[in-house]
This record gives sequence, structure tokens and C-alpha cells, in this order.
Amino acid sequence: MTSVEETTDNTADSGPSGYAAARLRLLQEESRSGPSRRSALSGLTDEWLNALFTSAVRETGVRGATLVAVGGYGRGELSPRSDLDLVLLHDGKAEPRALSALADRVWYPVWDLGLALDHSVRTPGEARKTAAEDLKVQLGLLDARTVAGDAGLLAGLRTSVLADWRNQAAKRLPQLHSLCRERAERAGELRFLLEPDLKEARGGLRDITALRAVAASWLADAPRDGLAEARRRLLDARDALHLVTGRATDRLSLQEQDQVAAQLGLLDADALLREVYEAARVVAYAGDVTWREVGRVLRARAARPRLRGLLGARGAAAAARAPLAEGVVESDGEAVLALAARPDRDPVLPLRFAAAAAQAGLPVSLHAVRRLAAQGKPLPVPWPAEAREQLVTLLGAGEPTVAVWEALEAEGLITQLLPDWERVRCRPQRNPVHTWTVDRHLIETAVRAAALTRRVGRPDLLLMAALLHDIGKGWPGDHSVAGETIARDVAARVGFDAQDAAVLGALVRHHLLLIDTATRRDLDDPATVRSVADAVGSVGTLEILHALTEADALATGPAAWSAWRGSLVADLVARVAAVLRGTAPAVREAEIPTTEQERLAVEALRTREPVLALHGRQEEDAVGGELVVAVPDQPGVLPAVAGVLALHRLTVRAADLRSMELPDQLGEVLVLRWRVAAEYGALPQAARLRSDLVRALDGSLDVPAKLADREAAYPRRRGVTPPPPRVTVVPDVSSLATVLEVRAPDAVGLLHRIGRALESAGVRVRSAHVSTLGANAVDTLYVTTADGKPLDPQEAAGLAGSVQAALS
Repeated sequence: MTSVEETTDNTADSGPSGYAAARLRLLQEESRSGPSRRSALSGLTDEWLNALFTSAVRETGVRGATLVAVGGYGRGELSPRSDLDLVLLHDGKAEPRALSALADRVWYPVWDLGLALDHSVRTPGEARKTAAEDLKVQLGLLDARTVAGDAGLLAGLRTSVLADWRNQAAKRLPQLHSLCRERAERAGELRFLLEPDLKEARGGLRDITALRAVAASWLADAPRDGLAEARRRLLDARDALHLVTGRATDRLSLQEQDQVAAQLGLLDADALLREVYEAARVVAYAGDVTWREVGRVLRARAARPRLRGLLGARGAAAAARAPLAEGVVESDGEAVLALAARPDRDPVLPLRFAAAAAQAGLPVSLHAVRRLAAQGKPLPVPWPAEAREQLVTLLGAGEPTVAVWEALEAEGLITQLLPDWERVRCRPQRNPVHTWTVDRHLIETAVRAAALTRRVGRPDLLLMAALLHDIGKGWPGDHSVAGETIARDVAARVGFDAQDAAVLGALVRHHLLLIDTATRRDLDDPATVRSVADAVGSVGTLEILHALTEADALATGPAAWSAWRGSLVADLVARVAAVLRGTAPAVREAEIPTTEQERLAVEALRTREPVLALHGRQEEDAVGGELVVAVPDQPGVLPAVAGVLALHRLTVRAADLRSMELPDQLGEVLVLRWRVAAEYGALPQAARLRSDLVRALDGSLDVPAKLADREAAYPRRRGVTPPPPRVTVVPDVSSLATVLEVRAPDAVGLLHRIGRALESAGVRVRSAHVSTLGANAVDTLYVTTADGKPLDPQEAAGLAGSVQAALS
């Protein structure tokens, strides 16, 4: 390996240009990467700065000064575009003018090369005083090292700063913890972000620095297993990001992930994110354990004198332990193993321990989990009944399950118990609707399902289905199909009988069936309800699937579930249950026109013009409302209404279009029900909407031109290019109409363009079902010929192609 001295190529004598050239050669060396390159870059920079400083001292005559590296540079962790954090430390004897000249002769060459510089000039006393007032300064000085000059100045300062840090730990560490929490709230959780900040997000490089500071306090220490490797992975990813972008950035943007992955020799962006997520999980877990230990120590220090006075030392120890389950006790706010526990003889103990901790809402002891991982006796296959019951108990504990599960997962216990978990562990989900990685989403779904167990006859199957519903995402192909096989295997392993294993397989296979059907299919079509009933098979399975659907959506993210979606799913479930019971299908409330709908329909037929009603309400993230529009049946209604809504900056959250025939009235009325939200500000006035709709229908308002003008005035921002729209014919879901499914980016006027394409093709829209998930739209349209019949296959394929071309 080339030495630093060889790489520098006499940098000290060649000045800034020599350093720049040597630095560039070093960064371009394919054989040098990771810790070796960071160390070499730090050494190269040391030599250059040492030469600058020595020359500046000679020119200014200043004595009693030293150049000190702090922060990341102090730790020797220079990434290609890292800042240089430097302190010019002096003994206070030099003239201010000479000292300023010395500083300028060091700082200006750094700036001239375009390197970012964080600098200060202080005496040891000033540095110590600033550190006492500014926590960030104190943290930087904990990693300080001499680059050039009088090393004795820094040695004395480091001794003082470390002594201050340890003496003030009881005050400073809670402040540091507070800073970490605030940063996590601001930057998010690294292992769940599609564009994570490698430094600032929770589980990132800042947290590793905080853990080093805790260790330096001698109050507590972080779990060291895997922490150095996690730090290396994050630093390597940051190095590659700097080389790819040529900028000092810590945010791993989507458009750069493939290049960063290639720079690191990884397969693709998903492999990169998984490595980064795994590293962040290790760091976040170490942080949780460390800060809990800090809190325990500080509480013990505060309570020890009073407790000893009341109980004596022996009595205090006895009072701190309480039994939770066989072999499990509570001690000092944690679940720990009892003194008599024997992991090597009790294979159910890990699950009993985890279930007891989660049910009690307690964190688990790191020592206990590691002992279980190292000494635990493997469970027989199939599992005994107690093991299966303890797993179900753990999953049913609600929110505390998350922390307990992650503690077990961090020490490898979960993959020992469920080997199939390895494929979903830290697996990213590219869909922005998803908040979590696959593994965390599964646990979050179990947490949500725990609150719904009173609704089902078999809560154990609900909780297991929640844990396994996306287990197939680690395999090629349709994850629901792959997941069914895995779920059956896991069910048999855990000890469920063949019938229960078949139900679990069906639940995993069809876990998207209800939400997809309810939001994208016409529930008035008997074929829709019958197909769901045939797939589900029994009322009991339907009951569990209904709860699983809600839990899955709630655990996905805020865009995946709403009262509107819930009502659609409930309506479908009621209809399917009626079919499975052999009773008359339930009549959906929406099939019976409301008084308001009848009034609007009558008025529309009387005036031969559109009429509408708009009812506002506060949505979760915007001002929204329910809009009902009644229009005498005529061509162009769907694109006209959709276009007017787009012009008034109303986002369509959901829509439904149906024709209505009224007794004793001539003609049909189209009734369109919309759930809308304002992009910003308040909802428009209903009178303005109606006026523009009248003009759109009679042709005096050119909606396409208006939308084109807006798009030209507000061009799409640069960013990741979304995949192109896709329009498909969905076969065998309706005997009354041809079903088209449109998947496209949710853009202004999307439904208007779809409607225009359908009108141009001369087909009739029987019903439309709009669903928006984050930045994506899935619109399902039931269309017929002009005389109300389904299109033949060739016509349907041609129509799908025409609509897709219109959207592209």
C-alpha cells in the first residue's frame, strides 16, 4: 500500500497546488477507499497544514501557539468534501496583530483551495470557558488533536476539558440527549427515509459522536458489538456520495443512489439503502440502550442516599425486583432474567421473556437478551403450544411490542426463531406512501391489529397474519403469492394445525383484496362481490381479513387510510358477508338517493343545467369537502367537472359517478360525488364552481387551454422522473362493463385528460372510482358502448392504448 509520505509527493514544499494535486491523486486511487483513504487524506492534510503553520510561525515570529484539529478532522475521518475544523490555540503572550497575521497565513490558503473551514483563535482558558458555555464546542474538543506547533498547550486543555466533562456529566448528558432528540425530530429516522441524511438523522454519524461523548464521561458505555462496522458503513457511504456529487452533502438523494451504490461496489440502490439502514439500526439501538443506562445511573445517584436511609442497601436491592413470568423479573425499570433462569434448558424462555416485557411495557435488559441469544436452547419444530401462545402474546401487546422486538432483532434472536425474517429485515420500500421498511411495517401492522382483536373470533390468526402479510417482499414476483407459501410454512413451524395454516396462507395471499376492490371496483356489479366471496371462502376469514386490511393501511402511512376508504371497505365486507351467508345482499346506503341528491337531480332535470352542493370540512392535512354534482345525462360531463375542479385547485381524493332515474321524471341524471381538498387556502364558492361548469359544458370555457396555461406558468420542478402512466384492461371483474385501470402520477387535470380521451373514443362511463395514494393515482373506470354493453376485447385494448397515449 502506498504510504502517506509517498502519496504527498513533497506536499509541504510544493504549496497549495501541490497539496491539491496530491489530494486529487489520492481520491482517484481505486485501491484506496474506506478507513484507509480517510486516514491518508487526514495525514495528507496534516502535512500540508503543518507546513503552512511552520512557515507562518517563521514569518510572524509568534511562539507558544499550536494548530488543533477538532470534530471529524480531529478523529481522522476526513471525507472527500469534509469541512476542516481548526482551532489556533495560543498562550496569550503574542501581540494581537502578529497572532492575526499567523491565523491569516493558515486560513487563506485553505479558502483559496475552496475547502470549507470552521475556525477559531483562542487561549486554553478561553477554549475551556467557551466549552463550558457551548455543548457543541465541548463535544468538538473531546476529539481534539495537535496538527502542528506546541503539543503541550493542547495536552493541558484536553485534560481540563475531559475533567470538566466528567465532573459535569450529570448536567451535560441530559442536555446532549435533548439535542439528539430534537435533531431526530427534525431530520427523522435514518433507517426509514428514502432520502436519508447520513449525518443528522437518528442513527447517523452525529449519534455515533454522541455515543463517544457518553463513553468519555465514564458514566455509561454504548454496546460495542457492530458499532464500529456501522460507523464504517455510514462513513463509506458519505465518502462515495461526496465523490459522486462533488459536493459536501450528507443527504443521500434518490437520483444519486445508483451511482453511490456503484462507487461502493454494491448491486443497486436498494442494496445501498439496506446497508445504510442496517448500520443506522445498530446505531439507533446502541443509542437507546446507552441513554437508558445513563438515565438509570443518574436516577440511582439521586435516589441512593434516600433509599439507603429508608431500607438499607440489602432492602433496596430486594425492593427493586418483582416477578413478571417464569424466569423473568423486573429490576430497576427493565425486564431481566431471574437468577434461577436457565436459557440452556428452557427453549420457550426468549419468547416468554419478550412477551412478559411487552405486556408490562418495560424495556428489555441488554445483558439478558445477549445471554438468551448466546445460551438459548433452540425450539423444537413444530413449536410447543406455549411458545406459540407467547409469540401471540408478544404481538398483541400493542406499542411496547416495537421496542422489545427490535431489541431481540438486534441480537439475532428473531432470525433464530423465524429464519424467513432475514429477507425482509431493513428492506426498503420505494413507494413513498410507505412510512417504514418492510420489517418495521410488519411490526407496526401487528401493533395496529392488537387494537382490533376484539372484532374477530381468532385474534391469534389476525396477529400472525399482520406479522406475515408482507413476508413475501423478500422474494421475486408477486409478494402476495410468494408470501402465501412462506406464511403456510411459518404457521406449520410455529405449531398451527393444517386448517389454521391454510387460513393464514389465504389471509396473506388476499391481504390487498378488500382495499383494492373497494376503491377500484364497482360494488353494484354482482360479479365484483361474488369474486371476493369466492376468494375469501368463509365469514370467519372475511372478518379477520377486514381487520387486517385496516391494520395494514394504518401501519402504511397517513395516505393509505381514511374514513372514506374505511366506509368503502365496510360496505364491501357487508355485501360479501351476505353472499357467504346465503342471504340477500345488503343494500348500500349510497344506492338509495339521499334527499339532497333527489333535490339536486330534480333541479337539474327542470333547468337542464348542472346543479351542485358543496359541504366543507377540515381534512387531516387541508381544507376539504364533499361535492355532489347533478347533471342531465349528456356527453362530456366527466372531463368538464374534473377540469373545473382542477382549475379551482381542488385535489380529487375520491370520486364516484352514477346515473340516476327518478320516478315521474323524464330523462336520466348523472350524479357525481367527489371528495376534494383545497391545494391551499379555503374551498371555492359553490356558485363559482357551478358557473364555470355551465360554461365548460356549453363550450364557452376552454378548460384544456386554461389548464395548459397554468402548466406553462408553473412548470414541474426538477427531481426524480416518475414512471410513465399505464392503462390496462382488467378482465373478468364485471359482466356489465369493461373495466380500465389507470395508474399515473397524480397531476393537475389528470382525471380531466382521462375523461376527454374516453369521450373522444365514443364510450360511456358507467362509473369512475378515483384513488390517490401519495403522489400516485389509481383510477378505475367502468365503460360501455353507447348502447350500454361491454366492449369486445379488441376494442377494449384499443381504448386502453388511446387513453395511455393521451396521458403520455
